[in-house]
Amino acid sequence: MVAPKVLILMGSDSDLPVMKKAGEVLKEMEVPYEIHISSAHRLPDRTADFAKKARERGIEVIICGAGMAAHLAGVVSANTTLPVIGVPLASGALNGVDALYSTVMMPPGIPVATVAIDGAKNAGYLACSILSIKYPDIAKKLEEFREKTRETLLKKDEELSGS
Repeated sequence: MVAPKVLILMGSDSDLPVMKKAGEVLKEMEVPYEIHISSAHRLPDRTADFAKKARERGIEVIICGAGMAAHLAGVVSANTTLPVIGVPLASGALNGVDALYSTVMMPPGIPVATVAIDGAKNAGYLACSILSIKYPDIAKKLEEFREKTRETLLKKDEELSGS
């Protein structure tokens, strides 16, 4: 079994429908990952432990998804120097806007790269982009994906315009 390069954390099992989309992207790009539930508020020691031990376990990027107060990515970033990508999740009275602000507004020195509300797919692609610096095979897969996307759009435009 290949050691995971990406760790996906979520605050609750209710986050899984969105967060599994990051895993789908990683699987498509053949990037090994693992996924866990670890709440910043209900499991703070476990969450900090995941972050502190990630590098020694071979993890190179961490993706965190949480809604409402959304402190998961910040707590993880505070406990590691690995790249952390935050996915604010749509929930609660503000439908994810509070999670977006909580995730993106980090203090200096504790950065969290933040994608759109429910943007787990882009978190997966961003993790691949980060890894592509070191792994040429991932860079190649990203290029192939983008080329396929371009070709699909050109074909759809051709069908639409009849040319």
